[in-house]
Amino acid sequence: MSLMESGKVLPLTAVAWTSNTGCCPKDFTLISITVDGVAANFTRGFGMKSGYYLCYSKDLKGSVVVSDIQVISDKDSIPHGYSYIREFLDSKTAVSKKKRVVVRTSPVANVEMAVLDIKLTAKSKMLLQHYTYVGDINGYVLWCRKGPFSSPAPKAKPRSISLEIRSLSLEEPSAPALPLRDLPPIPQQSRLSNRRHSLNAGDVQNTCADSSLQAITALDGVPFSLHPDFNLQANGTLNSQLNIHIKSVRDIENEYNYTFTVEESAAKRIRPSVST
Repeated sequence: MSLMESGKVLPLTAVAWTSNTGCCPKDFTLISITVDGVAANFTRGFGMKSGYYLCYSKDLKGSVVVSDIQVISDKDSIPHGYSYIREFLDSKTAVSKKKRVVVRTSPVANVEMAVLDIKLTAKSKMLLQHYTYVGDINGYVLWCRKGPFSSPAPKAKPRSISLEIRSLSLEEPSAPALPLRDLPPIPQQSRLSNRRHSLNAGDVQNTCADSSLQAITALDGVPFSLHPDFNLQANGTLNSQLNIHIKSVRDIENEYNYTFTVEESAAKRIRPSVST
């Protein structure tokens, strides 16, 4: 399947007359030969020094496409929404006014079908498959093919950021980095544990900030002791005050033992039968 048959083809964006390849714009394609192999040079008649050719463009920079193309005579009024095709001619060339080519352009976002290609034939009886007859002009037959088209995705333009914008910042400039200094060695766990028992409040204040970050935590210097009411050595009557009675396993079984005798007898009880 060709690109045209699959719909993956760009539409025509402009059609024009041109004298030769030198006058044809760079983004236009000149039709120099017909489908049946005849030179596609339009001439007014005998003694014409220079002819002219049809050319077309598929450049989507203008964001418009050719939605229709027609051939009208000099007696017909131009249809609404149509315009004559452009001319890129030299001073020796003039386009015949008897038959004129007009096109209708539409924004690329407003149409789904457009003119995908145009071709010329020299024989009016020749038929082109998948093409539509437009009209005859100066001995040539103009054909067009319409269909859905695929427009390329728009590319985001890179933004150029000037040096002045890059230098702007809401953050204050950071202070210069201070030189590194040697930190005191971290004491072992055994020494740290002994220190927690003997560290006083005055020792914490006199300790260097760096060593406090490395070896001292929030619990350093806080003494650990039981409340006097719960100290067995200081108060021997702790059990009597709290009324604590320690029970053995046998005491617990004797106190909370339950044999489920009533439930077992109820389960074994036989329901009385009803005599008929």
